[in-house]
Amino acid sequence: MKTFKTTILLFFAMALSVQAQTADEIIANYFENTGGLENWTNLEGVKTSGVGIQQGFEFPIGAIQLKDGRQLFSANIQGKEFKQQVYDGEVLWSTNFMTMKAEKSDAEQTENFKLNTNDFPDPFIDYKAKGYTVELLGKETVDGAETFKIKLVKEPIMVDGTQEDDISFYYFDTENFVPIAVETKITSGQGKGKTARSVMSDYQEIDGLYFPHSTSQYIDGAVVFSMNMESFELNPEVEENTFSFPEEMTEEKK
Repeated sequence: MKTFKTTILLFFAMALSVQAQTADEIIANYFENTGGLENWTNLEGVKTSGVGIQQGFEFPIGAIQLKDGRQLFSANIQGKEFKQQVYDGEVLWSTNFMTMKAEKSDAEQTENFKLNTNDFPDPFIDYKAKGYTVELLGKETVDGAETFKIKLVKEPIMVDGTQEDDISFYYFDTENFVPIAVETKITSGQGKGKTARSVMSDYQEIDGLYFPHSTSQYIDGAVVFSMNMESFELNPEVEENTFSFPEEMTEEKK
């Protein structure tokens, strides 16, 4: 009888330990452990560079994200620079891998992208004021690590002319309260309808804030791209035309 009572007590103790954590408490611990909410809120921009890895091939990569929404990702492959997801505040564009020319994204992709520009440096900052909701779904093991699984629902996006909820699932390590994985559904392009997962690791301090230095991207469980960031610059000075769409030169201008 004593053994039975002890088992029951342990069960309730474990249940209470899970219930003791709320989504907001986990998020608060996350910001506290990675530099403090105030410091994250005051961040104006991040510039990074490192190495990308795809199908065993390594190449230089770089990225810039600014608080006003402007951003870009670049890769240098065999001496040619490709820019992807470049946003200048109005126009979203990328380099076509075949023609090496800049191409603007369609209206739906651009409008969906604009909705996310207020998420720098983290979508959980002031999430309630932005109309987002969070829900703690319990615990789940990810790559051998115990995590809290949190569902984040943001502003609806348009998918083929139909409005859909923008849902992501974040997995926070239960020991350090940092996200080690994020899952979303791909809504456009060749991977449309598939599950994308980003796995983050190697958190290191940069001027008081902690950033993951290694990220691997998976689609339906298969790794498609990895990147190891080697340098971080906070609040960088960036030239105004860095994000501008490169208009074609006319014969008169040549």
